[in-house]
Amino acid sequence: MPISPHSTSPDLLVLHTLRCIGFADLARVSRAAGLPESDAESELIDLAVAGLVTRIPGDFGGWGLTEAGRAADAERISGELDTAGARAAVTGAYEAFLVLNPELLDLCTAWQLRSADGVAVPNDHTDPVYDSRVIDLLTDLDRRADAVCAELSAVLLRFRRYRIRLTDALTRARAGAADYVADGLDSYHAVWFQLHEDLLATLGIPRH
Repeated sequence: MPISPHSTSPDLLVLHTLRCIGFADLARVSRAAGLPESDAESELIDLAVAGLVTRIPGDFGGWGLTEAGRAADAERISGELDTAGARAAVTGAYEAFLVLNPELLDLCTAWQLRSADGVAVPNDHTDPVYDSRVIDLLTDLDRRADAVCAELSAVLLRFRRYRIRLTDALTRARAGAADYVADGLDSYHAVWFQLHEDLLATLGIPRH
């Protein structure tokens, strides 16, 4: 009988989302967590009262973790991993992720830079054949990444959000929105980086 994936409590989901994306405004926290802005804001306010997050007001303000919040997230996310009995599955998915990671980074570099007479120059995206080739390679990588996302989502429900966000970024990139490959806050590369950060934080592995 298949085991149902573990569901993360909303407060930990928001706390951990902020841990993975870094300092961010409410809209970005909401998108990354997959929660309505009103729900995300309510959780952030409660976390702020508990001293786990802090808010900087103003046009360039946003929410960020306190040191206590970072420590609480590490403790709670590790506890969740063991409660769900998911450590082995997440470790296996992380190892599969590491195989794909260098390829993804190379594709992002190829998207941003290209060779002209042996010199790397910024890609101005005026060559549709070149861009299409990179997008096709990214689509192939995404197909292989699907197995990683599926393995994670089968044990921890919160990982499903990455599959949704990666698909959205790739769909937009294929439709001609160049920023959704490697440059925007919701680009494929940005979501991939957050997934990497999430795997490291969940398994308690320091980023080198």
